[in-house]
Amino acid sequence: MEVVQVLHMNKGNGDTSYAKNSTVQRKIISFGKTIIEEALLELSSNYDIDSMGIADLGCSTGPNTLSVISQIMDIVRATSGHLRRRVPEFRLFFNDLYSNDFNSLFMLLPAFYKMLKEEKGIGLAPSQCFISGVPGSFYGRLFPSNSLHFVYSFSSLHWLSQVPVGLESYAVKHLNKGKVYISKSSPQSVVNAYSSQFQADFSQFIKSRSQELVPGGRMVLSFLGRKSIDPTTEDGCYQWELLAEALMSLVKEGLIEEDKVASFNAPYYAPCAEELKVEILKEGSFIIDRLEAFEVDWDGGAVADTHNEQGKMMVGERVAKTIRAVVESMLESHFRLGQDTMDVLFIKFAEIVGNHLSKTRTKYINFVISLVRKASHINLEAQPMDVFHF
Repeated sequence: MEVVQVLHMNKGNGDTSYAKNSTVQRKIISFGKTIIEEALLELSSNYDIDSMGIADLGCSTGPNTLSVISQIMDIVRATSGHLRRRVPEFRLFFNDLYSNDFNSLFMLLPAFYKMLKEEKGIGLAPSQCFISGVPGSFYGRLFPSNSLHFVYSFSSLHWLSQVPVGLESYAVKHLNKGKVYISKSSPQSVVNAYSSQFQADFSQFIKSRSQELVPGGRMVLSFLGRKSIDPTTEDGCYQWELLAEALMSLVKEGLIEEDKVASFNAPYYAPCAEELKVEILKEGSFIIDRLEAFEVDWDGGAVADTHNEQGKMMVGERVAKTIRAVVESMLESHFRLGQDTMDVLFIKFAEIVGNHLSKTRTKYINFVISLVRKASHINLEAQPMDVFHF
């Protein structure tokens, strides 16, 4: 499976689309708003910028994307007014993989431009706002050197650039049979493969951004992780454990070949805080300004009571739709499932998730990390302590 060609959120605005099933991601964005505001206030206060380069890495599609951009512009404009400076022009770049639904995203822009003009007093080009799409993997260079001032990425960096080496579908020996990600029953070689792939990818991400951001530029990253250094803990992997269970139930019914499950491994990794810090410090171009962790319900906190049948069914269906909107492209590519079989899979998955969450409310762990591109006038010794919220 070529991740760069296959991975994309479900397109359009249908019942299983990402645009209609991204409540969890919207919740995650809400956690990062204060940290984004702090980073932009520092950036705008310390630098008088005429043309601000801003990049959304892993933008996907839907209203979440433009809501963050709108917030960023509000903060910069308010800060500029407070400092009695001219509001900079905005160069906004939306990045995602080649198969992302850029068309649906761009179709939202006329209404967005209209809102900017009517509600925020920002006119159309050639004045203050220029939006571009930048397709490609963020695990490599995307922009010219020193061309960006602010970079952010939400709910994307837990996706790896590829399935870890040795776990590809074409591998001679399948090391993780019956599972699709790290599990309690996975051999250590599987854990090591995932850890190594994350280290290589995250290091390359940091190195690429260090060349694209101006000295003193800021970066806010938000993605799923785990509390423990043990990658087999439930908060880091259990949604994949339940998806594997649903897939194996289809194997028993003869709808999927067992070998197909054995050869599938998700290009995903939920790191712990220590792993993040090691790679950032190793690369050496950034100061860790802030690192926080938040718990997120699998359904975004929409269903309060899962102890009755209706609540159990509702939360299972919501989680199944959220996961389906994200992983269906990979499952479709690997298993070659028809629509009917895909529907059966996620009905099974919804039942399994509902039963699980009625017994224990497993949560995602989401990290938000704020980084500063090192500049000569920054006091490198004055690094705030990490703050964690669980």
